[in-house]
Amino acid sequence: MEERITIIEGDITKQEVDAIVNAANNSLLGGGGVDGAIHRAAGPELLEETRQIGGCPTGEARVSKGYRLPAKWVIHTVGPIWRGGNRNEEQLLASCYRNSLKAAVDLGAKTVAFPSISTGAYGFPLERATEIALRETRKFLEGDQTLEKVIFVCFGDRALNTYKEILGRFSDSAE
Repeated sequence: MEERITIIEGDITKQEVDAIVNAANNSLLGGGGVDGAIHRAAGPELLEETRQIGGCPTGEARVSKGYRLPAKWVIHTVGPIWRGGNRNEEQLLASCYRNSLKAAVDLGAKTVAFPSISTGAYGFPLERATEIALRETRKFLEGDQTLEKVIFVCFGDRALNTYKEILGRFSDSAE
């Protein structure tokens, strides 16, 4: 299982994968952080297409072409804004990962790269978000053989070390 999950530090817009996941806002029209970087790298055609999509509810996913990105597809998912943990944030974040992975399979993708959804401006605690991301991905991969590689692209050492530590914990508990 862990051989299908990779954790790296880097720029998600440079990943040579079939699909990348965008931590988008509800409008899908670009924003800050990962969302802004993906829109800038993909070019103005991405904004034109996302205008046609018409938004996305929190926890769901929508798909567009990748345009100038190395990835053929962008899977846009809207993570929850952290408001203390009493407003279904964990379930909504888990839904982001499940729906994005399902969208990747529906596209025929073999490789997909994720950012750390909701942990930037949306304020979701990094360790909690990482546990959800890895748990949902492992659970999905147990029932799916089409995805060959899921890459978590971390921004900075703190995220990288948190992802590696938690993946190690999952691996240790599986033995």
